[in-house]
Amino acid sequence: MAQGQLAAVPEPKYWHLRTVLVRTIDAEFSTGQILPNERELAARFGVARATLRQALDQLELEGRLVRRRGIGTLIAAPRVGVPVNSSEEGWPGTARSQAWRVIDCVSAAAPTQLAAALGIAEGATVHTVRRVRMLHGVAVATESLHVPDSAVPRLPALPHLVGASGEADRARTVLRQLERLGVDGESRSVELGVAEAEQASQLERPPGTPVLVVTTQYAAAGRLVALAVSTYRADTCKLTFGETGLVEVTPVQAGALARSAS
Repeated sequence: MAQGQLAAVPEPKYWHLRTVLVRTIDAEFSTGQILPNERELAARFGVARATLRQALDQLELEGRLVRRRGIGTLIAAPRVGVPVNSSEEGWPGTARSQAWRVIDCVSAAAPTQLAAALGIAEGATVHTVRRVRMLHGVAVATESLHVPDSAVPRLPALPHLVGASGEADRARTVLRQLERLGVDGESRSVELGVAEAEQASQLERPPGTPVLVVTTQYAAAGRLVALAVSTYRADTCKLTFGETGLVEVTPVQAGALARSAS
C-alpha cells in the first residue's frame, strides 16, 4: 500500500441509515412534522431498532431532529443565522448586553495560559464576566469575557455582594468601564469543539454536544483590552460574520492531526 494511503473502512450500518434518513427527510417531510415511530421506521428500512436509534441519535446531535417527550421525533427547523460582528453586536458591554444575559463576574489572578493570551503577567488580576446569549428565548451560546484589571484602571471597587443580583451588578460595573474604551481593532478565530458539563448545562444540552468556539480579541489604544471565548450550539446555529467580522483560518498541523487521531 502506498505511503499515506488509508485502508478502506466499512461504513457502519447506522451511518448508512443516517444518510438514507437524511434523503428521506428532505424528500418527504417538512419542518415540524413528526416522524413515524421507531417500529414503523425499522420495518420500512429493514434494520434493527438498535441501529435505527443510533442513526436517530446522530441526526438529533446534528440538529436535524428534535425529540419531544409525549409527542415524538420532529423535523427540526433550519439553523438560525446568528450575527457575529461589531456592527450587529457592538462593543462588549453596549449593544451586546441586549442579546447577552449576565450570569456572574469573577475577579481572580490570571493562570499561565490566560495571562499569555491576554499579554499580561501571570497572576495579574483579570475580571471574567460570564454570559449566555439568548435568541427567541432560547440559549444559543455561552461566553467568558476576560478583561485585565490594567485595561480598566478607573474601575471602582467592585461590591462583594452575594447572590445572583450581586454578581450581575459586579458584571455590569466591568462592562460599563469597558464600554468607555474606544475599540480600534478586533480579530476572531473559530474552531469546532464539544460542550463541557458546565457549558452544556447553560445551553440545556447534553455534554459532548457539538459547539462552535469563537475567540475574539478586542484592542483599544493599541493594546489588547479584552478576550471573549464564546461557545455556540452547532446544532442550531450558523454564524454570520459580515464584512467587518474577521475570521482567522488556521491550517491543522500534522502533529495536531496525529494527536487527534490517537
